[in-house]
Amino acid sequence: MLKRPFDKSKLPSRHVTEGPERAPHRSYYYAMGMTEEEIHQPLVGVATCWNEAAPCNIALNRQAQAVKMGVKQAFGTPREFTTITVTDGIAMGHEGMRSSLASREAIADTVELTMRGHCYDAIVGLAGCDKSLPGMMMAMVRLNVPSVFIYGGSILPGKAPQVDEIPEDFRTRDLTVQDMFEAVGRHQNNEMSDAALDMLERVACPSAGACGGQFTANTMACVSEAIGLALFNSSGAPAPYESRDQYGEASGRAVMDLVENNIRARDIVTLKSLENAARVVACTGGSTNAGLHLPAIAHEAGIEFYLDDVCEIFKDTPYFVDLKPGGTHVAKDLYDAGGLPVVMKELRKAGLIHEDCMTASGYSVGEELDKVAREADGKVIYPIDAPITKTGGVVGLKGNLAPEGAIVKVAGMTEEQQVFTGPARVFECEEDAFDAVKDRAYEEGEVIVIRNEGPAGGPGMREMLATTAALSGQGMGKKVALITDGRFSGATRGFCVGHVGPEAAHGGPIALLQNGDMITINAISGEISVALSDEELAARKEAWAGPRETIYATGAVWKFAKLVGPTYQGAVTHPGGKAEKHVYADL
Repeated sequence: MLKRPFDKSKLPSRHVTEGPERAPHRSYYYAMGMTEEEIHQPLVGVATCWNEAAPCNIALNRQAQAVKMGVKQAFGTPREFTTITVTDGIAMGHEGMRSSLASREAIADTVELTMRGHCYDAIVGLAGCDKSLPGMMMAMVRLNVPSVFIYGGSILPGKAPQVDEIPEDFRTRDLTVQDMFEAVGRHQNNEMSDAALDMLERVACPSAGACGGQFTANTMACVSEAIGLALFNSSGAPAPYESRDQYGEASGRAVMDLVENNIRARDIVTLKSLENAARVVACTGGSTNAGLHLPAIAHEAGIEFYLDDVCEIFKDTPYFVDLKPGGTHVAKDLYDAGGLPVVMKELRKAGLIHEDCMTASGYSVGEELDKVAREADGKVIYPIDAPITKTGGVVGLKGNLAPEGAIVKVAGMTEEQQVFTGPARVFECEEDAFDAVKDRAYEEGEVIVIRNEGPAGGPGMREMLATTAALSGQGMGKKVALITDGRFSGATRGFCVGHVGPEAAHGGPIALLQNGDMITINAISGEISVALSDEELAARKEAWAGPRETIYATGAVWKFAKLVGPTYQGAVTHPGGKAEKHVYADL
């Protein structure tokens, strides 16, 4: 390959590598073993969320080395750095979950600061866990440099020992961490022994990689391809597959092509590409958290793409990819069936994809789909003209209980299960609700309300997987409904409504509910309401004592609570692209 001429006079790294006055800066680069040639090439940040916190991130370090090889092959100079991750599977069900959503902002902020501080010209970002994927993509769009995203890959499915002590339904399916949360419910219900629980926890998660179902990490991995920031099919291969190195190298080479052609993140992330991403979430029965993260990514570009807009797309997108938790299969199965490109090819057949959107490869979505030879297998990926259901696996709701909207995953539910009316049983936080579920202190037919768990009021907008999984484990997942101003894990099953806005801390109607109030949730018509008059709600608002005091009076979680905006806008913490007075790459 001929060495490419790059004009450093227009690249950010000129501020640290060019001219006599930068001799001190260059001395630092020589101290790290860089050659003169490497110093004067474009500098590419290779950002990872590698750590030893969880299996989602543990393989990123090795994959980063492959990316660096690709950058070098294309005459760039890679500079590797890491940022934090908070892993929801470990943070779940306790105070640690308050750090989760705030970590998305911290990831975006720290990547931005590292890129700005060292004047890197482009970025390849590797991420593996729920908040690290959107956080990394937010940083790319915020900086608006040539950017390529690569997912660390999913975990391999677990297999239960074939012993009678373990319930048969656990022995006959692929296991994910979702099954472990549900096993806790079975154990609490005296339907699983200590020994069985012990055996399952040792085999449910057998390798590196992110949670195996279409939970938040895999949902956002699909988004990274659909939105154009990741190379097609780069998300699919499980984390332990050495073949992932090929995608790493290709991503490193691709970012240098983007530098050469001055194709930046906002040339790729547009309103149309965000709509493509929302389509993919809907048709795969993806995580409700996409309703939070897509608006946040849009915000970085100054694009208004809110929860309502996401849900409008969900409404008329068929659900045709059979993945857990609503369906049967895991991420590895989707990869084996041809991956996201085959899914997008089906969407194109129905005219549901904007084909003219640019991708990280330098080719348009349509041009990339023209290369896809495989067809829907009818098992994991159904043909779009014979979908599982005719509308998306995720639905938006509005009504007098959620004037700013709410969201529910209905993948795997029948139409009959998508309408629920029942009396409220109100809890002031997740711990109170979990204790009540554990003690069976609730009734079939009730709507469990968990409030004060929004972004500001929680603070941190925790996920309620421990509670919902316990309900499923008790066999009550379809016999009660649950609503919250907090979030749900992508692994949540059952009729569980999240993102209810305005949140309780901001005086939303959820703050005014009392035990016994009759609540109706209708995912077919998109309604969430309480049988109270406007006058009664106004009177309760007048008598409302104000937001609940929390124990977070300082530190990062306090800072997040003070800065965070409404859920329907993505729970973001700064003014975004609309307010910016410069673009980093042009400084």
